[in-house]
Amino acid sequence: MGTQTAIEVRVDVHEHGHKLGDHLYIHKHSRIHDLHPASKLLAVLLFIIVVVLTPNTEYWTFGIYLGLVLSVLVISKLPVKRMAKRMVVEVPFVIFALMLPIFGREPDVEVFGLSLSEAGLIAGFGILAKATLGVMASMILAATTPARDILNALAFIKLPNTLVQIASFMVRYSAVVLDELQRMKVARESRGFSARGIQHWRVLAQSAGALFIRSYERGERVHLAMLSRGYRGTMDFGNERLEKKDYVAFLLPILALITLIGSLL
Repeated sequence: MGTQTAIEVRVDVHEHGHKLGDHLYIHKHSRIHDLHPASKLLAVLLFIIVVVLTPNTEYWTFGIYLGLVLSVLVISKLPVKRMAKRMVVEVPFVIFALMLPIFGREPDVEVFGLSLSEAGLIAGFGILAKATLGVMASMILAATTPARDILNALAFIKLPNTLVQIASFMVRYSAVVLDELQRMKVARESRGFSARGIQHWRVLAQSAGALFIRSYERGERVHLAMLSRGYRGTMDFGNERLEKKDYVAFLLPILALITLIGSLL
């Protein structure tokens, strides 16, 4: 019975991942999903490094990068509309990039009848292009890799165990904190409270303080429970080796690097 229960829980986490706060993961059957998490994580990090090192004036190079990322998106069989909605996190970068041509330094150029800074246009394009490619690559990684597997990948690349544990606890208990916040909101509304202006900020601040205390107390209880079950400051996140098929993930940064070198020669 114990073995059967453990298997059922493992399957549920793999297929859905919600028990680990894995709301970004999209379960599909694709070659990208089947790759080792560490190979995908390293490939994305190397790709982002190549993108950041690319000069802002290499416009066609960024276009090729975009083509590479879109190819990975197609291979991963992820829903395009759903992934496009997640790109809303890039809005602050877009706003900042659009402001640079207006407030940038001279010389100015005419664009559709507007006098815009040439240096601002180039810098804004670079920020927008690099941010878009970085966000897209990160979103594909999160959508094809469960949160638990990403933590395993961080341990695999020898990130300090303490940092990996902190990230693990954040993923596991973020949903718990959000549920507590929702219960506090329902309790306030059941008493007729509705935040409509600055005069209600004091109540919201008190709620934030109460949430912090409750989270701290819950963390202490969780820590004591872990100690009673044999926790001694370290956790095993697994250490599976890379297989030959996993090295396919490195084609993305390698092709990007070849494109960059070719454009600079």
